[in-house]
Amino acid sequence: MSDYKYSIEAKNVNKIFYKKSKEIKALINFDIQIKKGSIHGLLGPNGAGKSTFINVLGGLVKKNTGKVSICGIDIDKNAKKSKFKIGIVPQELNIDPFFSPAELLELQAGLYGIPKQKRKTDEILYNLKLSDQRNAYARTLSGGMRRRLLIAKALVHSPEMLILDEPTAGVDIDIRSSVWNYIRKINKLGTTICLTTHYLEEAENLCDTISIINFGKKIKEDTKENLLNIISNKTVSFVINNDFSIPEDLKEFNPIKNESKLTIQYDKNKTNLKKIINILNRDKIDFKEINTFESDLEDVFLKLTKNNDLSN
Repeated sequence: MSDYKYSIEAKNVNKIFYKKSKEIKALINFDIQIKKGSIHGLLGPNGAGKSTFINVLGGLVKKNTGKVSICGIDIDKNAKKSKFKIGIVPQELNIDPFFSPAELLELQAGLYGIPKQKRKTDEILYNLKLSDQRNAYARTLSGGMRRRLLIAKALVHSPEMLILDEPTAGVDIDIRSSVWNYIRKINKLGTTICLTTHYLEEAENLCDTISIINFGKKIKEDTKENLLNIISNKTVSFVINNDFSIPEDLKEFNPIKNESKLTIQYDKNKTNLKKIINILNRDKIDFKEINTFESDLEDVFLKLTKNNDLSN
């Protein structure tokens, strides 16, 4: 594989669409860096600009200004070579209904000029749990199978970079898990992954780094861990065995007493659970059960996009 630091690098990308003489700014000075070998999430509400950027990468939409490189190759200077470096799985289930999965993969491999002896049709179908349907008409496949077939098509030329636009939309939980496992597998083998998703659980489960986009602008790009630290609130609840009064030292944590249950919210960057337990022990408040709840990526996403809404 080529020597480059970022599989995708974009700087100051702008895209304006015109609809009935109205100007729609789909991307505004958009920057992104997706590190080679990573799994990167591109998150944002509907209409944020995610699909527009993916279409710029695939050559389906022409940007107005800015610079984009794929695996170190400038897409303006060498569009053909850059397209061989990337595989794109679109959101729409656009599959020819009268071909079988095996025929579609063979046809796709032929379009990329891959010799028959180097094709991986059976391996790809097996990994995406489509071996049993290899000779079935695509029109007979379920929505989840079609989604996996799109991923299969994008992998026939062994791209260094794979873009997945809503890869598990309409896929049931069991299949979603198998798709996640396959994404991790091909990533470990060296393929860089970028995925857009509405399932924040998916991004939290898979991604190393995340960019959040809204109204065509990037509003945050960081590691998953740093993003989760943006909201540092943690909730802990205790089931108490004996009668108790709330200790004075806990009142700064907005405690809620509900019969035998005590619920406390605290900032994990300023205090820790051990301090709270020590106060309970000191005041001889005996508890039999403890449950903790932390912020997840959904909380971060909602906070950042809400703040961005207010600034527009």
